[in-house]
Amino acid sequence: MFYNDLTLLTDFYELTMMQGYYLAGTSQKIVVFDLFYRTNPSGNGYSITAGLAQAIEYVKSLKFSDDDISYLRSLGTFKEEFLEYLKNYKFTGDIYAVPEGTVVFPQEPLMRIKGPVIEAQLMESALLNIINHQSLIATKAARVCEAAGDDRVLEFGLRRAQGPDAGIYGGRAAIIGGCHATSNVLCGKAFDVPVSGTHAHSWIMSFEDELEAFRKYAEIYSENCILLVDTYDTLKSGIPNAIKVFQELQEQGRLKIHGIRLDSGDLAYLSKKVRIMLDEAGFPDAIISASSDLDENLILNLKLQGAKITLWGVGTNLITSKDSPAFGGVYKLVGELNDRGEMVPKIKLSENPEKITNPGEKTVFRIYDKKSGKVKADLISLVGETIDTTKDLTIFHPINTWKKMTLKANEYYVEDLLVPVFVKGECVYESPSVLEIRDYCKKSLNSFWEEYKRLVNPQILPVDLSLPLYTLKSKMIQDIRRQ
Repeated sequence: MFYNDLTLLTDFYELTMMQGYYLAGTSQKIVVFDLFYRTNPSGNGYSITAGLAQAIEYVKSLKFSDDDISYLRSLGTFKEEFLEYLKNYKFTGDIYAVPEGTVVFPQEPLMRIKGPVIEAQLMESALLNIINHQSLIATKAARVCEAAGDDRVLEFGLRRAQGPDAGIYGGRAAIIGGCHATSNVLCGKAFDVPVSGTHAHSWIMSFEDELEAFRKYAEIYSENCILLVDTYDTLKSGIPNAIKVFQELQEQGRLKIHGIRLDSGDLAYLSKKVRIMLDEAGFPDAIISASSDLDENLILNLKLQGAKITLWGVGTNLITSKDSPAFGGVYKLVGELNDRGEMVPKIKLSENPEKITNPGEKTVFRIYDKKSGKVKADLISLVGETIDTTKDLTIFHPINTWKKMTLKANEYYVEDLLVPVFVKGECVYESPSVLEIRDYCKKSLNSFWEEYKRLVNPQILPVDLSLPLYTLKSKMIQDIRRQ
């Protein structure tokens, strides 16, 4: 499910700059923008990129309707000749991007947009909105799933999401990050992903007593009977009544998937007590699921305390990425073609080293150890550079240059992370299904050693600059400082 009219999903200054380019006669100058981010959210050691499918649909559908143009005319800022140009607006350039579900790192281009400046400028705000949000939630989901280990995680955040879009696309991103299912039915329909859920406390309270409520639910949903046991008293009422219902289903030959959900109280203590009660009653296969303001830190602590929970429903803290609510992606001009068709690199300087951009048209090489198949480093390089894997490769930290690593010839292999998405305005990329992206994300995560995925103080993967890019960047900084 995608909105098909996001053309005006942009900041006003994008349009004023577009008009400026048009009136200045520079609108057809070919430029390159990078979309990247500077800091991993939640203190993580990596991020998961997501949102490319919606970004593609957005670019495909860019078109100023008569109603759009009438609205812009009413603002009193735009000249008729510019509004006339907008009637035939279409993106005609190239876009390369990192596939959704890929593990990525700060400063790496997630998208590279090349085309006439008047076209590329418009897309800044919308692409950032799409990629930032979904990458944020996918990354948070990956953290939660890392904490849960082999247990299943369900995304339960719709009612706490920041609006319908955040609930729908956040649910999609959570599945990409590793969640097994979502409670959001519209998300399930839109993206063909599993949906899951049982009942609320209101179901229990709408019957004369808890046992009757459990029996009626089991009568209707015997094939997947997960009972919420904390409405009145978990250990004295909820679990004994659930056991009675499971025994009745067993006697009827109807007992299949069964278990309980905890939504309050000391989850570690209660789950251990519940496991004993269920096991002694003859239900060792009963699922113990839990919700109640969970996040990756609480899940990790509960597991360390020996909690017997194997199914986690995570809502607010996942769908809002509560501890780190913004991804921080940026969209920066990095080059333009001159009159001779040569790429002229551009750089933005700052007193903050991390805000100095990497100039030129770039790609990202991921370098793997051939023996283990694990990632050794990422190398941000200029487009046109190649890596000869039959030769030793020395990479170094772009700031702390004394940090070096040499990879021996024929002991590593290389992958170019950016793939063509649009060529001359035409889409050449077919997005996989969300479940296929989730499988790819899992594979991408598995290509990293556990130290890089640690939830607290993770090891930082080397993300370095190629020697030609480092040399270019250093020279440009020196040249500008001399002016």
